[in-house]
Amino acid sequence: MTVPSKPTDESSHASGFLAYDALSGDQDSGSIISDAKFTADTRTDFYDRSLTSRRYALVGVACSSIFSCLCIVAGIVTLASHGVMGVTTFNEISIETDHDQTQLDLRRGILALAFNLIVTFCTESIGFVHGMSLRSALASESRLRFNTNLRLLTATRGWRNPNGTLLNSISAVLLILSYSSASLVVCNDYSATSIKGGVALAGLPLLILGVALLLQVIIALSGMRAVTILTWSSSPFDLTAALVHHTQLTPATSRCMRCVSALEVFGDPARPSEIQPSAWHAHPSIRKVVISLWGIVAACAGWAALVMYFWGKYAISITWFWSAVALTTQTWSFIPNIQNGSSNYIVYFMPGIGIQWWILVFVTVAVVQGPLTLGLHCSELIANVIRDERQWRCATKKKGLKTVTNPATPIFTHPICLVLFVAKPFLHWMFGLSFILYNPAEDGQLSGLALYMLTAQIWNLCIALFIFACFFTFVALRRPRGPQPAAYGHLQTLANLVDEWSPVMWWGHKEDGIPYCHAGTSDHPLPDVKMDCVYSGSSAGSLLERGAISTLG
Repeated sequence: MTVPSKPTDESSHASGFLAYDALSGDQDSGSIISDAKFTADTRTDFYDRSLTSRRYALVGVACSSIFSCLCIVAGIVTLASHGVMGVTTFNEISIETDHDQTQLDLRRGILALAFNLIVTFCTESIGFVHGMSLRSALASESRLRFNTNLRLLTATRGWRNPNGTLLNSISAVLLILSYSSASLVVCNDYSATSIKGGVALAGLPLLILGVALLLQVIIALSGMRAVTILTWSSSPFDLTAALVHHTQLTPATSRCMRCVSALEVFGDPARPSEIQPSAWHAHPSIRKVVISLWGIVAACAGWAALVMYFWGKYAISITWFWSAVALTTQTWSFIPNIQNGSSNYIVYFMPGIGIQWWILVFVTVAVVQGPLTLGLHCSELIANVIRDERQWRCATKKKGLKTVTNPATPIFTHPICLVLFVAKPFLHWMFGLSFILYNPAEDGQLSGLALYMLTAQIWNLCIALFIFACFFTFVALRRPRGPQPAAYGHLQTLANLVDEWSPVMWWGHKEDGIPYCHAGTSDHPLPDVKMDCVYSGSSAGSLLERGAISTLG
């Protein structure tokens, strides 16, 4: 995969000016010359197209489609058999003591967590395909800046485009509905003629969950068919190489010591810096994500305080809508126990049962759960940007930077990605414990709908969100050490820093010169850069730059 080491000719170089200007805009208008060691030939091994990632993604989408269809079929069968308020019951046990009721509630909680895990797997698989198509669509419009983007909050031009504003907004609503349905689908069913009870699945939430997932699959596949995806790899290096190979990006290796935050700095030569900027300063959207996470924490704390205020003010006079138990260390628990009367909560009973009340429940839960869903979705930006930077910083380590990796590696080997993958279903599950739709059923029919807000569980969610926000804030503010310029997946910066492509790359000092030295990449380990030297392009690059300027002038 090593690229031939010869400079581009003047014609091919001139054809890259427009691509570079379109991608970088005013950020780097003075640096347009490339001496990177590659040629714009038609070989497919110039970069990794990562067809294995495509196969994995399509298998995940296929599994999501199967699961959504099963939910739709099960929901339709339940509704046809038992009506709008119908449920399907299984795993019945005898309810004779408080311990039996606790066991039933625990089984319900475990099944709800399983649904959240499955929904996370489905939405992540669908989101990967949708993200790949969005990335390629933005590149075709010369609007792609970073390897990672806010998938549902970044749109291409054209309202009918599968990655446009309209369908992205619909996808965001469907994502919220997916998690909201997972929170509502599981309930308890009790027998009216015996002491038995079991865990049940409500038909209407099950149907809506299936429809929401299936529509997301359709939108993702439509986006995949609408554009040509150059590479399915999540690596910023494969994407950068693909854009360079297809002349959609032109390197400026005279900026070999300029990091992503120095794009607007005039002049190419620079001395190495001992510490690099944080992701907070390098990526403008990360600041918005971090602020939104803390906004969610504050909203959750305000929600818990409001529940405590209403309970304290009205609990004595209106006992029907409030628990009789105060919030103490004895009543504080992780798993709520409403029926045993040992939890502090407020509750709103729906005036009736029917489709209109189901709609009201769905709207209420989606509005409350929506900020959490979108906040966790936006946290992907921080995790992926830090992942891209950590991969780039491997170029100064002993084993070097491997551009080709297993598709599953970014999730299971990068701690931040793994934390986010686990946190998504867990935090949604904790939300389900805090904002419970108490929908007990009798003999396959829901007997009522009531929304419970449990104080202790809301505070538990708030504490978990506080830890989550602290972790991602620390990650976003952390500044990498060492003279290697930070890129954070910024494609133009990576194209400027990588001047020689190979399956395994090392970055360091490459060439002494007067007045400037040169740093770059190689297929063998390189010495450390000299902290007291000024770095710019190589001598070959300087000659090419002068020749190109004289030709174009």
